[in-house]
Amino acid sequence: MKKIINRAKAPTPKFFKVLRNIGLALAAVGGTILAAPIALPVVVTSIGGYLAVAGGVVSAVSQLTTTTEKADATQ
Repeated sequence: MKKIINRAKAPTPKFFKVLRNIGLALAAVGGTILAAPIALPVVVTSIGGYLAVAGGVVSAVSQLTTTTEKADATQ
């Protein structure tokens, strides 16, 4: 468990920061569709649910991706 917390706090590569932000945007759009105050067709609400889940997964995986510096093999 401690390793996961350390990975979440470690620096994230630039590509995965962008990917994380895209995931957060997808999750926000999906949540907005699901919480819409008007009745939407079933297909639209299903897509909203998939967007929310996919955005959450992409954001979580991107946040846990870290950079590691390889140690010199001659040491």
